[in-house]
Amino acid sequence: MTVLHRFKPVRPWRVSIRLQVLMLVGALVALMLVLQGTYMNARRAEIISEQIGLRALGVARTVAVIPELIDAFTAPEPALLIQPIAERIRMETGAEYVVVGNHEGIRYAHPVEERLGHAMVGGDNDRALIHGESYVSEATGTLGEAIRGKAPVFNRDGDIIGIVSVGFLIDDVEIDVRRYMELSWLPILLAVLGGLMGALWIARHFKQVILGLEPYEIARLVMEKEAILQSIHEGILAINKDGKVSLLNQAARRLMGVAAHEDLLNKPVQDVVPNSRLLEVLNAGEHQYDQETWIGDHPMVVNRVPIIHGGQLEGAVATFRSQREIMELSKALNEASADVDSLRVQAHEFSNRLYTVSGLLQLGRPDEALALIQQESRVAQEQVGFLVEHVSDAVISGMLLGKMLRAEQRGIQFSMPDSCSLHVELSSAGQEALMTVLSNLLDNAFDAVLMQTKAQTDSVPHVRLFFTDLGHQLVFEVEDSGPGIDPAQLETLLQQGFTTKPGKHRGIGLAQVQRLCAQFGGELTMEDGDLGGACFIVTVNKGRVAQQEISRV
Repeated sequence: MTVLHRFKPVRPWRVSIRLQVLMLVGALVALMLVLQGTYMNARRAEIISEQIGLRALGVARTVAVIPELIDAFTAPEPALLIQPIAERIRMETGAEYVVVGNHEGIRYAHPVEERLGHAMVGGDNDRALIHGESYVSEATGTLGEAIRGKAPVFNRDGDIIGIVSVGFLIDDVEIDVRRYMELSWLPILLAVLGGLMGALWIARHFKQVILGLEPYEIARLVMEKEAILQSIHEGILAINKDGKVSLLNQAARRLMGVAAHEDLLNKPVQDVVPNSRLLEVLNAGEHQYDQETWIGDHPMVVNRVPIIHGGQLEGAVATFRSQREIMELSKALNEASADVDSLRVQAHEFSNRLYTVSGLLQLGRPDEALALIQQESRVAQEQVGFLVEHVSDAVISGMLLGKMLRAEQRGIQFSMPDSCSLHVELSSAGQEALMTVLSNLLDNAFDAVLMQTKAQTDSVPHVRLFFTDLGHQLVFEVEDSGPGIDPAQLETLLQQGFTTKPGKHRGIGLAQVQRLCAQFGGELTMEDGDLGGACFIVTVNKGRVAQQEISRV
């Protein structure tokens, strides 16, 4: 199970979980969209620049193969023929300039006529004029930095006779790029707003799912729940909708005899507690209250209820408590009530005796008063003396003395023959077992003789106890003058829950006595007694109830 010290104290945040989720999800969505938009716009700028360069190159190649332009290179004044052709093409293509030069780079065409006859600038003509390549370059000319397409001009013999340079200014290109990017940022902005709205919905839905609690409140509730579950005395076993164990507190482990370190979570409940019947509750969705069952060697009273959330069956939980503990508590309460009544009766009787002694003394008869006092003292001393002589274990002696006083208070004749003997030194487990066995048998005998007395008012209730430790077995006989029991019904009487007495949570004592007898190497039998009622005979192995050093002898 969960150990409480695993939980660390959680510092409460001043910012609510709804705002935290909104900020986190919104920031992630916005950051992702902005980064994506930045990358896409950067890529779009590259593509636009590449397209403009290819466009410039295409125009340059087209101009370089115009026959009229090629023939004009051999004219006396090439610029007069080439300039109009270049300007017309510049105007039609929207290029910043279309420059044509000879094989030495001297301009034959230029948008600014004053620069005709001068050398082309930029230093990027060698690939075309020397190697005959067509390419795109970026260089700074007389009109500014531009993206330029370069193409060589070949004559009919295939010789390089000139170069065509078509340029678009980078400033103009950047203006076009910015215009496209401004248009692309609008859907990105709308997507960011949509993401923030979605984050707001997620935050509100998340808050509803956790019942409006903050994380530190949930942590505190978990710690409180664990403390409550581990501190209550009742065992708790819960399963999920798949029939697997989801909760098992320390009391349940104790009652089931499961080690604290053994991990049973997420195991099928049938493997952990085969007779839990939680699967029935899970399938039927019905409550089961105050059901009696056995878990291991313990009789239990169990309540089983389904776990329903949102109209759906999510699991089931069982709470169980030891029926023996309930019986012991009920018995202790009854005994306490009986002790109060007994003390009240004894106080009344003692007061009467005091008045009697006082009266005898006032009448001048001290000898008779002294005899009355000695008579009362002798009865108590005889009871204590018998137990000291015949029973060496102080715990068993105390229990038997209490039963003798209880029998006297209830008007029952309780006798033990002088041949009784119990001198073996008992272990703590042996003491507990013999106390349970004798207490249950004597209480049953007392109840039986009182029932007989109610039916037959002239009968004297009598219970006799005999015990001996001779041989390898301890033998106990509890005989009563009650109505008796058919020995053939013994097997039925020993069944858990079977009882002939009115009231709830009965039918445990004899079943427990039989279990203890079997545990300590003995048995429980019954026969007709000499007093007219039943006689229960218990045998236990002396070595199993004695102290360790004696059991090895």
